[in-house]
Amino acid sequence: MKRSARIAVVSGRVCLLGLGACVAATVGLQFEGIVAKNVAVASELAQSRADIDALRAREAHQVRTIRRLSDAHGAIPEIHDKLRLVGPREEIIYVRGLPAPTAQPDDDWNAGR
Repeated sequence: MKRSARIAVVSGRVCLLGLGACVAATVGLQFEGIVAKNVAVASELAQSRADIDALRAREAHQVRTIRRLSDAHGAIPEIHDKLRLVGPREEIIYVRGLPAPTAQPDDDWNAGR
């Protein structure tokens, strides 16, 4: 075999090896991108499911509260509890409202002019 033919065969093999490496690198990068997207979507899905569960629990609590307050026997204790919101060592002091102040000009304000 001539030297030029041998160089052509070796350079052809090197080119094919380089092309194969480029294809393998491209496939690997695409696979990595797909895996990253799948992980992100799985995380979003888990968060969405947690949000849905929390909203369902909140809805169930609200439905129970509505049913309890719709019944007079359930609403009356709730109203009494809210009206008597007094902590320990506290008292309710009822203060009558003061009469409305009459509009009088402020002498100090006008004196400065």
